[in-house]
Amino acid sequence: MLKQCLASAKAGRRVLPRPVALKYRRYATEASLNDIPKPSTFGQPTFQSHPHLVKPGEVTPGIPLHEYERRRAALMEGLPSGSLVVVVAGQVKYMSGGASYKFRQASDFWYLTGFQEPDSALVLEKNGSARGYRMLLYSTGKDPSKEKWDGAYTRFDDVVSLFGADEAHPIEDFPADLKTLVSSASHVYADVPRRERASRSSAKGLLRFLGGGRVQKGDPESPLDTVPAARQKPLAPLVGELRSVKSKWEQEVMRASADISGRAHAKTMRFAQPGLSEADLAAHFEYMCARGGSQWPAYVPVVASGENALIIHYTKNDHLLRDGELVLIDAGGEYNGYASDISRTFPVSGTFTPPQRELYAALLSAQKALVALCAADIGHSLDDLHRRSVELLRTELKQIGFELGLGALERVLYPHYLSHPVGIDLHEAGTFDRRAPLKEGMVITIEPGVYVPSDPAFPKHFHGLGIRIEDEVLVGKHDPVVLTVAAPKEIADIEGACQGALGFEPF
Repeated sequence: MLKQCLASAKAGRRVLPRPVALKYRRYATEASLNDIPKPSTFGQPTFQSHPHLVKPGEVTPGIPLHEYERRRAALMEGLPSGSLVVVVAGQVKYMSGGASYKFRQASDFWYLTGFQEPDSALVLEKNGSARGYRMLLYSTGKDPSKEKWDGAYTRFDDVVSLFGADEAHPIEDFPADLKTLVSSASHVYADVPRRERASRSSAKGLLRFLGGGRVQKGDPESPLDTVPAARQKPLAPLVGELRSVKSKWEQEVMRASADISGRAHAKTMRFAQPGLSEADLAAHFEYMCARGGSQWPAYVPVVASGENALIIHYTKNDHLLRDGELVLIDAGGEYNGYASDISRTFPVSGTFTPPQRELYAALLSAQKALVALCAADIGHSLDDLHRRSVELLRTELKQIGFELGLGALERVLYPHYLSHPVGIDLHEAGTFDRRAPLKEGMVITIEPGVYVPSDPAFPKHFHGLGIRIEDEVLVGKHDPVVLTVAAPKEIADIEGACQGALGFEPF
């Protein structure tokens, strides 16, 4: 069976489904870690090659094969009979010349497969089988000349056995196979860019097209161009709806991601001191996340000292920290495919001044009240929570001496929205309905902020202060769960973290 599969793969033909277990699988169960060969023969960490990262039965760290199967089944169950789903992987992007950025998989493709290789494609064909669909996965396969430069790619029989595919194919077969499949499909679910016809007849051209990349004009049409508009349906809203509610496996990975970033925030508070640069703090935070297991930053960190904190998305990070200032850090790492998103504001000197303490306490009171509302049985939407945040902040600020004219709060002091979903993407599912009630299992941010310019309309002792407090909150049925508890936010805890009283050291 194994020889037949490998011969078929080399010939570019379809591989028999679900091959027998391969001999090298013994390494993770019968031998020590020192016996595992290097380099790996897989295109990504697996239990067989990286048992220190991936447990038995998992496709990606923390997410088992049956969880990916559940996702695909949930998607296909709601589609009409004969439907076809087409999703493409990400492509390597380049900074300059041949120097590439670190590859990150396309989010929907990752969600449905866990497959981490670029230039790949997934096709799900709804049918009458016990499974309910047929899964075809297209990828590069073994290519010794390419692997000499880039490292291993997963061979086709392993794509079948490790990722649950019914069949594995060379990516070069994708355009022709897709043309055949769409011709008989009742509906085709894919996210197709709406623009002029272009060079999409080759595998790479089609992948660029479906992935939203630039293509050249003038060559034959894509197979999807032949599908009548009435049979073409967008896929992103359907996958987005599934992604909005996190499974128990996702919740555990997101808690781990939040713990890594929360500890990095605490250690960066201890690390900060006057005279360091904002860039020093950004580098320290990213280093601590990487030491904790985060594979890369979830986004460019905001490290805004003093009045730089009045710029909501300040990322230049090129000023020096001064004694007596606050520093606002909005930063998070990505761990095993899931982002974390945390904002904390703390005193550079380690102790809040009286005005800083007063304004911080007002914002913290509102933030904690908003977190408490993140329960499904309350029935609030994100829009409801945002409106409530405006009401709470207005009350809190009036109590400490602000006289707020019409629009002063929403346009000047608190100009951004309260919340967004978070998950595989930092801002999860662009199709999310802010007016819909929250569901149990959603993960959202709660991030009110106050940014006081040097304007006589506001109390002078608060001028130049910018404060944001942001947590990730898992929506429960009756009670919320704050995932980002590792990041100090109470005044005593922040000062303790800065001064070393909580046991946090910078490294």
